[in-house]
Amino acid sequence: MNMLSTQSSHDPQAFTTLPDRQPVLRVIPMPSDLNAHGDVFGGWVMSQVDLAGAIVAQQRAKGRVATVAVNSFQFKHPIAIGDVISFYGEIIKTGKTSITIDVQVYSTHQPQLAEAHTVKVTEAILTYVALHQDGSKRELPEH
Repeated sequence: MNMLSTQSSHDPQAFTTLPDRQPVLRVIPMPSDLNAHGDVFGGWVMSQVDLAGAIVAQQRAKGRVATVAVNSFQFKHPIAIGDVISFYGEIIKTGKTSITIDVQVYSTHQPQLAEAHTVKVTEAILTYVALHQDGSKRELPEH
């Protein structure tokens, strides 16, 4: 899956700032994470989003969780090798056994001689379910 984009990640109109909180995950894509066109492969981004969402879900569930749904996933801009990718996760809904997380992804491009700039590259909503150690569903603990 290639990441589709309507604007370049270097479009000044798309520049933003990072949210004023700690990211759940921060990574730098490597050459092995690129597709045939030189952009970061969409599947790599999806796996990182799932990890970031799972971290938030595990904290709320106080234990093991599994991804049960990717409710939405939108690629807004491509990611280049060497960009610093920041993942921010937030609980948007809980059920009896499930937790729905909104994950927002930002890319900060840091060229050697130019000013760094940040764009929001992806946003996804995922649902996780809390599990017992044997893999069966369990209710979420009191918050």
